[in-house]
Amino acid sequence: MNINENTASILKEIEQKYDSINQKTDTQLEGLLWSKPSNYWDYIQTDVLLNLQVQRTTLPDEMVFILYHQVNELIFKMILWEMNQISSAENIQTDFFTDRLSRISRYFDMLTTSFTIMEKGMDVDQYMKFRNTLTPASGFQSAQYRLIEFCSTDLVNLIDSRFRASFDNTISNEEAFEILYWQAAGKDYQTGKKSYTLEVFEKKYKKDFLNFMEEYKTVNIWQKYKQLPLEDQELPLLKEAMRHFDYTVNITWVMQHLNVAIKYIDQSGMGDGEATGGSDWRKYMHPKYQKRIFFPELWSEAELANWGQEQ
Repeated sequence: MNINENTASILKEIEQKYDSINQKTDTQLEGLLWSKPSNYWDYIQTDVLLNLQVQRTTLPDEMVFILYHQVNELIFKMILWEMNQISSAENIQTDFFTDRLSRISRYFDMLTTSFTIMEKGMDVDQYMKFRNTLTPASGFQSAQYRLIEFCSTDLVNLIDSRFRASFDNTISNEEAFEILYWQAAGKDYQTGKKSYTLEVFEKKYKKDFLNFMEEYKTVNIWQKYKQLPLEDQELPLLKEAMRHFDYTVNITWVMQHLNVAIKYIDQSGMGDGEATGGSDWRKYMHPKYQKRIFFPELWSEAELANWGQEQ
């Protein structure tokens, strides 16, 4: 058998690879004889993916609603994938940080512009009918989105605005969890009573959230930015990239979501104006109330004061 120089070099590298994990190269190569060729539908798991949409009603536009939110969750997974690369990088380099941050921002830019699918792609009458079958589910139950927030910023910036000024960094994660801003979507702070929507959300994900809160205290996006050389932190392009990410996630994307909710829930003249999860969605969602800001140090006093205000 004639083996050219390139093939011999590849075989040598394969042998070294399997030697390093104490495996027989001949056995691995023989396995290739019986392996199936790759194809698109198996690699992407197309059949599985396209069978994950299960409607609760016979209304056609419910399929649009389901698919759109599943696409969002897939994009959230892509964002978390990039965030993990930033957070796990030792001695992080500015070029690497900037490249991964740009990827994350592009994903959120896409999410922002995609809201026209929801705004213009569903019949209002159909939506107001099938949404009743969703109760008490709520969009704030997206666990991946909560993880994105923990990965983005210091915990104090995710605290309910009513408690942020007096927040003590020495309190336990368990205590901090009870005053995160999104608790307001399902909690009466006068009585401490939580809605069913919030209770089941916490039952499923609270342990994971507490672990993430601890893990990302020192390796979130803001903390990794602060690990870059001081002169790089002041680079105009990098600072603007940080600001763009912050503004897109906490104002642009949120306002697009809010405007869609207003169209269907408020302006349709149908229903009782309540969210499926029972929250005061207008105040919970509008950025001017909670002023969720990942990187407040990168904004001027005037910008912070007017955060989320209509221009």
